[in-house]
Amino acid sequence: MTGGGERRTHARVGQVIGWLGQVLAWCVILAVAAVLCIGVLVPRLAGASPYTVLSGSMTPTYPAGTLVVVKPADPADIGIGTVITYQVKSGEPTVVTHRVVTVSSLDGEPVFRTQGDANSTPDRVWVRPVQIKGKVWYSVPYLGHVNNLLTGHQRQLAVYVVAGLLLAYAAFMFTSSISDRRSSRHSEKKKEEVSS
Repeated sequence: MTGGGERRTHARVGQVIGWLGQVLAWCVILAVAAVLCIGVLVPRLAGASPYTVLSGSMTPTYPAGTLVVVKPADPADIGIGTVITYQVKSGEPTVVTHRVVTVSSLDGEPVFRTQGDANSTPDRVWVRPVQIKGKVWYSVPYLGHVNNLLTGHQRQLAVYVVAGLLLAYAAFMFTSSISDRRSSRHSEKKKEEVSS
């Protein structure tokens, strides 16, 4: 009697541990998929670009390591308070993400004076529309560190790998469920045969 009770208890504990393992695995996979969607897929589909904040000039709004997703913007839609990402020099890859503090006009073209939230003075150089990559659409703290570790090709590869893992895990769970049902039916038939 005691042996049977202990076996049932062990079986229940095993089922609970298995269930917790499945929940944990799904949570990890879904978290990785969400991170990749937020950092790679959504920006790509929306025509936006992800950038990593490298300095503390925008603290506390966007501390270093924050991933900012920048959407192209019409200069007419950029006003005081808008956070923009712009090229330090037109045509060069180095960019800065700062808040617009003054809007003016130069030769009939709008120009913008920016300042980091943590800086005590505005940036010295006015930003012209040709330098602007866009305005910040959304941001994700700490995700910029991951963004820096992966190249564009590696990020794309990661999306495919995670999608493949999700599909493989779903297929595994589906086939396990079918196998468990068959085993359950088979053992029920045996019990019926023994009892009759």
